[in-house]
Amino acid sequence: MTVWLIALCLGAGCLIGFMGGVLGIGGGLIAIPALVLLMSMSQQLAQGTALIMVLPTIMMAVRKYNQQTRIDRRVALAGAAGAVVFTWVGARLALGIDSSKLRLSFAVFLFFIALFYAWQTWRAGVAAKSPRPAAGRAAPVFTPRRASVLGVLCGTLGGFFGVGGAVLAVPIITSVFRLPQTTAQALALCMVIPGSAVALVTYSWAGQADWLVGLPLAAGSLLFVPVGVRLAYRLPERKLRACFAAMLFATVALLAFES
Repeated sequence: MTVWLIALCLGAGCLIGFMGGVLGIGGGLIAIPALVLLMSMSQQLAQGTALIMVLPTIMMAVRKYNQQTRIDRRVALAGAAGAVVFTWVGARLALGIDSSKLRLSFAVFLFFIALFYAWQTWRAGVAAKSPRPAAGRAAPVFTPRRASVLGVLCGTLGGFFGVGGAVLAVPIITSVFRLPQTTAQALALCMVIPGSAVALVTYSWAGQADWLVGLPLAAGSLLFVPVGVRLAYRLPERKLRACFAAMLFATVALLAFES
């Protein structure tokens, strides 16, 4: 049974890594509801187990994004520094509440992020059909100081939900600072690497991480992240945002079904 479980997790990791590379979410948003639904894990255990896969996958995805377009390291490091301590705070909060309440909070959070992405995709479609582009103010510069503030918010959410910091950061970076989707995904993933390591240690220390499941998920994921990242740079930006929103809505549906 253990061999079959490892093989199943390896195959699932391949699929999750591919989709995470395309969408720039590290795969955790896919893995957590799958672990809850298919393996009957508590929300905390699913989040901790997903982090085993998420951390190396994020590092691989960042490397591949950086090969396509150079990442602003000053901004990424500032965001990561802001996230580290608050990731631990978020993780401690998550470990202290009821699993069903944490799952419901996770679903509500993802639902509103998905709504925002759907609205952003619709707005981009309307703008593309308009004969004259609307004049607007210049976007603010995404400075290291602003990145550190965003890192605090994303770190808290990333620790509380196991993942989610990058999911929140991407729409903020694209809508407020108007950076391209792939650039936003690369920066967001950079910002959550140290915090994800802190969260993994915190969940593992509390016994809320299944390494027998997480390690083959990570191995499979690492194999297919590069393929997903390459596809992300070939897809039209609007289509990429639509895929991101669809994935979030699907995740919410899975969580609602489990509840």
